Amino acid sequence: MSDNEEDNVLRYDKMVEHALRGVVKQAVEEVMEDGLPGDHHFYITFMTDFPGVNIPDYLRDRYPGEMTIVLQYQFYDLGVDDEKMNVTLSFNNVPENLVVPLAAITIFADPSVNFALQFQPLGEDGGPDFDPEGFLDDDEGEGDKDTKKGDKTGEVVSLDQFRKKD
Repeated sequence: MSDNEEDNVLRYDKMVEHALRGVVKQAVEEVMEDGLPGDHHFYITFMTDFPGVNIPDYLRDRYPGEMTIVLQYQFYDLGVDDEKMNVTLSFNNVPENLVVPLAAITIFADPSVNFALQFQPLGEDGGPDFDPEGFLDDDEGEGDKDTKKGDKTGEVVSLDQFRKKD
């Protein structure tokens, strides 16, 4: 799709990714202000080789590609803005400050309430690496679970399973 054609397409994939990353940002902001309530804790998986990730070299060497951190009992200097989050965690009793762009996060989970978000890999423009033409790629123009050559398909997920029942 040319740039001109892309200007005429609503990029729902980018809108959804942006909104979901906003959930991560808001959750971190609330923890910054009030701490983790009850049994809440976060598992955050991110790409260690993503531009803007700032972690010690020994951690990047130990976790090439992806790393998961847990925010539960001992974390300090938690911060977040529109672009990145930062936190100080202890590794072998050595405090290390980690800076993680929100765009580098691939999974955000709070197991205490069975909540998880998984993000699409991001393209060079900061949007999801998503081909809208490959989304509906069969002859009838409808999505099909058995797509050829690993083409991407959509999936509708109900959020009801994550809502608290009264």
